[in-house]
Amino acid sequence: MVVVAHLVGRLFGALRQPPVIGEVIAGIALGPTLLGHYSETMFPVEGRPLLKVVATLGLVTFMFLVGLELEVRHMAGRQRLAVSVSVMGQVLPFVLGVGLAAILYSSHRTGRFLPFALFMGSAMAITALPVLVRILREQDLHNKPLGVVVTACAVSDDLLTWTTLAAVVAIVSSSGGWDLPYIVATFCMFALIMFKVVGPWLQRFTDSPVTEGFLSMVMAGVLTCSFITSTIGVHEVFGAFLFGVVFPRGALSAEIHARLSTVAYFLLPVFFVASGLNVDLRSIDREGLWQLALILLVAFGGKVVGATVAARLNAVPRREALAIGVLMNTRGLTELVVLNIGLQLKVLDLELFSALVVMAVVTTVVTGPLLTLIKPDPYLGSAVPGLGTATPPNLAGEAGV
Repeated sequence: MVVVAHLVGRLFGALRQPPVIGEVIAGIALGPTLLGHYSETMFPVEGRPLLKVVATLGLVTFMFLVGLELEVRHMAGRQRLAVSVSVMGQVLPFVLGVGLAAILYSSHRTGRFLPFALFMGSAMAITALPVLVRILREQDLHNKPLGVVVTACAVSDDLLTWTTLAAVVAIVSSSGGWDLPYIVATFCMFALIMFKVVGPWLQRFTDSPVTEGFLSMVMAGVLTCSFITSTIGVHEVFGAFLFGVVFPRGALSAEIHARLSTVAYFLLPVFFVASGLNVDLRSIDREGLWQLALILLVAFGGKVVGATVAARLNAVPRREALAIGVLMNTRGLTELVVLNIGLQLKVLDLELFSALVVMAVVTTVVTGPLLTLIKPDPYLGSAVPGLGTATPPNLAGEAGV
């Protein structure tokens, strides 16, 4: 699994595509889509729970790294643009996603309509920050005003995405009565403790050397926080993400990132394959094809139009605003994480899960070619007040993630 995923990832990297997309496609290739029933021979059903454990370890490590590299400081001086683009880029696709859910619900009825609709709205509103930063580096935009603006927008979008998704998962996980208020209140209390108690307490370790023992304690913290949010009824990824957000920045976080990115780089292909085992593109029949076309239309229309219009309202020139919309449409690994949550909670069936994975791959693959076609001016600073040229954070995308 690891070897095949990395080989295909390197191939996509050579084609100036995010390696993560190659790894996702490798995971799909090792599933029933290409191998058919031989997939069960290679990956026996009785061994898949252990596969899921390994995949989850890679996933929570990655989510910790995403939280660790979430630099809110890049929004400084760009709050209005970042917030408006992220809000508009979330609200429009979310609303269109809920409308899409109303159309697809009769064909993919897995439970109550409300959780299904809220989850579809969230799935349509995602931007993958790590993959986006990787694309900005590939396009040599990461240290130019356009790249800084997009990074600020994506940071704000990421905060909204995980907040919204946490609320949606709480609604899905609740069984009625006082269950939902309990989950929401408990999670908010946990988040408050993380920001007000755990974060300040961790500051005392800013100058600590990163020994094997210290690294073990960090991983213990990641797993403990993941366990707590999972027990609350949200999802393990939120605990790992929050631990990364409150972790002190500086040389310590850089060293932790360098050491743990190797772990994520090795384990994440297992997550891709475990996801690919649930993707069977052969199940997409004629009806599934028009549903896939509709999903792609909503995904592109909602995210690109919403972000582009918001950028134009903030005096960003036309081509550059469209480039921001296209970049914010990048979904990649973040979408795959969210879709697996939906499948785990039985909000999505396997056929719809497969179609949404295809959407995540397509929206990410076309980003680079569309930018080449649009040819935005990377130095748009004079048109938008308050822009700088600070370098965006070196996210886990540098490790092929």
